[in-house]
Amino acid sequence: MSRRSYRRAGAGLSANDTGCLVLHADMDAFYASVELIDRPDLRGLPVIVGGGGRSVVLSATYEARRRGVHAAMPMSRARRVCPEAVVIEPDHDRYADVSRGVMEVFRSVTRLVEPLSLDEAFIDVSGAIRRMGSPSRIAALIRDRIADEQRITCSVGIASTKFVAKLASGQAKPDGVLVVPRDETVTFLHGLPAGALWGVGEKTEEALRRLGLVTVADIAHTPALTLRRALGDAVGRQLHDLSWGRDPRPVVPQQVEKSIGNEETFRTDIDDPDVISRELLRLSERVAARARASGAVGRTVVIKIRFADFTTITRSRTLPEHTDVARVIHSTALALYARLGLDRARLRLVGVRLEGLAEASEGHHQLSLDERPVGWREAERAVDRASARFGAGAVRPASLVAQPAMTGDTAQQRHAPRSGDGRHPLRYQAPQPYGREWGDHPGGTADRLSR
Repeated sequence: MSRRSYRRAGAGLSANDTGCLVLHADMDAFYASVELIDRPDLRGLPVIVGGGGRSVVLSATYEARRRGVHAAMPMSRARRVCPEAVVIEPDHDRYADVSRGVMEVFRSVTRLVEPLSLDEAFIDVSGAIRRMGSPSRIAALIRDRIADEQRITCSVGIASTKFVAKLASGQAKPDGVLVVPRDETVTFLHGLPAGALWGVGEKTEEALRRLGLVTVADIAHTPALTLRRALGDAVGRQLHDLSWGRDPRPVVPQQVEKSIGNEETFRTDIDDPDVISRELLRLSERVAARARASGAVGRTVVIKIRFADFTTITRSRTLPEHTDVARVIHSTALALYARLGLDRARLRLVGVRLEGLAEASEGHHQLSLDERPVGWREAERAVDRASARFGAGAVRPASLVAQPAMTGDTAQQRHAPRSGDGRHPLRYQAPQPYGREWGDHPGGTADRLSR
């Protein structure tokens, strides 16, 4: 029984929001909805946001979903499932802009906002009720402002815990609100399939099914010790607690990123060292720009290599000091790649990640005796300013300007000319806080991109 099977399980609940101080606000089909702002003629049609080749679906309108398209589905399959769909290349710059506007709406209510991705967040309204009214009224104000200011819709779940609020927003979609009263939480949960619980993926769901546990109620009425023996101590305890609505986690404002990373999947497997070197440079530029934009520096550089047979390896090196300089990140990444001695092995994907993050003000840089006070860091910050004024990619390394686009098929691809529009040049992807595979934010998933 999949997570998509319980959309309207909240029917029959009362509207009593007393004590329901946690909201989960989630934009509806975010990427696709943003695209429709300037393309109203596509409303009502199946629309898919994604690239070509071996990329995956990033978002799809509900018309496309009704035909079987979903997030993270290979684009080749999505086109077969829904051949009449309009496919649009992603515009990450635009999504980031709209996301900033959405988060500003949330923070106008309270500072207790915990973003989960570009398009969703938990909001603790305990301190806003006296000023703004009940949780339901606050949810209505949020939804109205987002619709008026950003011209997209969002769904909101209202509950006494984060876990239940997130379930409620999923059931409220699209463009709705669902309150799960505090005293009705257990009733609400026990009518859901086991797969609705956090931590229940396909393998765990199969393990539960072998035990005869199909619903949340089945899990709740199974001794915790039995669950711990069958699923492991941590998972068993967590599922038993969640099945009874126990989730003490508070809303944590703006979780700190643990790492910043980007990756690319090649359209065809690549074995040319020059192409791979340029791609490592391109990715290093992206990572460094994102680090500078977020005011962070990192000390450990990691590369990710996926071979044609899908075997994946990572290699890392810790630097003497923190950095946000693309030149340093690239030289380190290139050295890590060279040490692999791959001898023209065919690669499907490469990635670069910066770990060991700290605030830029804390990452002190000690000048050497012969080092100029103005160097690559200042040059790259000048590039940031130029990009902010003239557009991402306005200034870039010559080796990247001279080369045609070789990749662009992942959730973090650089912009390609948009469908039916030859006027937009190729440019870099804008800095964004979440990667599909790199886990830049705790709990990030591909499914979240499509909600």
